[in-house]
Amino acid sequence: MRSRYSAYVKGLADYLLATWHPSTRPAVLDLAESPAPKWLGLEVCSRSADGDSATVEFIARFRVGGRAQRLHERSRFLREDGRWYYLDGVAGA
Repeated sequence: MRSRYSAYVKGLADYLLATWHPSTRPAVLDLAESPAPKWLGLEVCSRSADGDSATVEFIARFRVGGRAQRLHERSRFLREDGRWYYLDGVAGA
């Protein structure tokens, strides 16, 4: 989760796509927003794992156009061949 947040901060679309599960991964990920978000921090609220699946609840804070915002999400991850992949998430968790 933290590595994906860092990838959003740095605009690393290739890394985000590589860590996204193929069953839900978009064909293209465009991070070029205008105005660009200024990421302010990540708080991991909870996490749980059950074998090869895991859930992470987080709050990511950012500012767009001088306005503070936050993304509160419960994300699901799957482990395949020893690597974790982002599957999907529910905003407003």
